[in-house]
Amino acid sequence: MTLDDALADLSRTANAEKSADMARYHKVVRVYLGVTNPVIDACTKEWRKSLNLDDRLCLARDLWGTDIHEARIAAAKLLTQARIRPDDAGAWTLVQTWIPDFDAWAIADHAAIAGQKRLTWDPDRLDDVEPWTRSDHMWTRRAALVMTLPWTKNRFAKPDQIAQRERILGWAATYVADPEWFIQKAVAWWLRDLSKKDPDRTRAFLEAHGEQMKPFARKEAARLLT
Repeated sequence: MTLDDALADLSRTANAEKSADMARYHKVVRVYLGVTNPVIDACTKEWRKSLNLDDRLCLARDLWGTDIHEARIAAAKLLTQARIRPDDAGAWTLVQTWIPDFDAWAIADHAAIAGQKRLTWDPDRLDDVEPWTRSDHMWTRRAALVMTLPWTKNRFAKPDQIAQRERILGWAATYVADPEWFIQKAVAWWLRDLSKKDPDRTRAFLEAHGEQMKPFARKEAARLLT
């Protein structure tokens, strides 16, 4: 499976009208093929069957390098897998190289899902994430919260998971006065998801920091609290 093969697969259902709509919607100048996510899913599922890990990493790297919207999403989907053997940090390292390129939420969020899998597989990688919270690049700061969303999911967290969650909440606390809409939205997203499993901790965070958040973000964070 070469890059040309992969692009040919993706291009089979290219749609010029949808491409124009996507360009207007995402507001970032790049090539849009006008291909739907189910088609990208089907392509990457087939590619995985014929690729070993090294070849998959190579194809993901090449797809990302095209800067084509659907190709970058396909690159992320190639690495979105709970278990990658051997998980010797190759996939995690590759995802990290993509983060400075983040410039739109759809690509960033697909890549973040791939990153979530690698972080939950090895939580020590949170050490790699913490410097992102101090980045001048807004999308890098945002990635620190989006990639750590799995830490909102456990109602009966173990002590080490609680410590990791508190570490991430500490990062979120440094974001509450950030004026960027996408940062405020990420904080609200993290807290809203946490409120499903630990409403008391969400309330405590909002009591401590809610006044510094934008009203829309504070409202969204508390939306599921009763």
